[in-house]
Amino acid sequence: MSPVWLFSVWLRRRKRMALNRKWGMVKILVVDDSAFARRRLKSIFESLGYEVAGLAENGTRALELYRSLRPDIVTLDHLMTGKSGEQVLIEMLEIDPDAKVIVISGSGDHAIEDRVLKAGAKEFVPKFNTQNDFGRVIERVINA
Repeated sequence: MSPVWLFSVWLRRRKRMALNRKWGMVKILVVDDSAFARRRLKSIFESLGYEVAGLAENGTRALELYRSLRPDIVTLDHLMTGKSGEQVLIEMLEIDPDAKVIVISGSGDHAIEDRVLKAGAKEFVPKFNTQNDFGRVIERVINA
């Protein structure tokens, strides 16, 4: 990694953190039935300067937390036990048509991607993206 690249990453984080302080933290709700994935995403988002307002292990808990926390963004695992991410997405949009939901999937299936985007997800992201990829996706969704 070059010093110039490291500096640019540092500068972007500083700008994001300054905006968060000025306008309030961007609150994210992380929904995934895998405890490992929840911890990983929480760590990534916090290192990028975002507030993880809640963690949900299933769709029912996700809807409860969405109603009480009203996060700015929700990351939602597509394949979960109980309610699928797609079902939760639809119910969340019934609660709040302006909900900003990013569906995360371990599958690269384009049919799934098309369905969730048509259902109202703002983005569809492969589960094993890097920290910088998640940062860019969050920025796109916030600024959309």
